[in-house]
Amino acid sequence: MKEIEKYVKPYDANFTTMVPTNFVKFFRTCKIWQLFRFIVINIKMLIVVRKSH
Repeated sequence: MKEIEKYVKPYDANFTTMVPTNFVKFFRTCKIWQLFRFIVINIKMLIVVRKSH
């Protein structure tokens, strides 16, 4: 493990964050898509709760 650690550089290009694409930015800001996902997640939660009772 120590051998691997000496080759890791903390600010190397491999450790940068991902930059969202225009497609991802669109879905993050689209109210219609967010409403649709909200409904889908709530339906999934209802199914889980119904199974437990």
